[in-house]
Amino acid sequence: MLLAIDIGNSLIKFGIFESSALIDKFSIPTERDYSPDELLFGRLHKNGSRFLTYDAVAVSSVVPELDETFRKALTASFNVIPCFIDHSYDFGLKIKYKPASAAGIDRLINASAAAEKYGVPVIACSFGTATTFDVVNANTEYPGGAIAPGLRVLSHALHLKTAKLPEINITEPEKVIGSTTESSISSGIFFGYIGMVEGILTRMFAELSLRPKVIATGGLAATVAGKCSLIGIVDENLTLDGIRKITERTDRNRPTKRTGER
Repeated sequence: MLLAIDIGNSLIKFGIFESSALIDKFSIPTERDYSPDELLFGRLHKNGSRFLTYDAVAVSSVVPELDETFRKALTASFNVIPCFIDHSYDFGLKIKYKPASAAGIDRLINASAAAEKYGVPVIACSFGTATTFDVVNANTEYPGGAIAPGLRVLSHALHLKTAKLPEINITEPEKVIGSTTESSISSGIFFGYIGMVEGILTRMFAELSLRPKVIATGGLAATVAGKCSLIGIVDENLTLDGIRKITERTDRNRPTKRTGER
């Protein structure tokens, strides 16, 4: 059994896999000051009436200050040393990013998972704190993509940089023309964001001279996909599936020690 953990800037997602089946998942807010004791959830130990034991724990993290806390908590709780996915892992892609070591692990995981699950060429879009567009071309090469602010980041930045505009929770507006300050902000940010997504994807299609499949994931994926016809599939488990696939592929391809080796 595998425990996959995706430590993101806004949420930490947990996925419990039995073979290739995701049997449970949940998430918690990302807080930089978690203690190891705060991360020992009963849900990780029991599924219904069944007690869980793990053969492996794999972690993708974009919040380095939490890595040691998770390492201590997971090792103490499950007696398994967690592996943190890094650039030495086998993503099943030819990495063309420059330098390859600068490519975000979360981006590589999403690109790898999208290519394996849906075929190439493909663009994996993650709609979270940041918005990322990651391309895998027809040769299974990862040339890179684009990074933009997320929807909530745009709203927060507008509030911080203006004296009179309030910060609001962005929801899908009923119409573009807002009749209040709040609805005008919501409309401008939401539909402007949709326009950005469509514009970036359209330009990527032109550079590639074809139209790849577009896979959306992340907390806002369904909302954005509902307004963007260029997105073909919403896969909320893309990153967790990617963690599992990459861990299994890397373990299979690691050289095994011969008898007598240390």
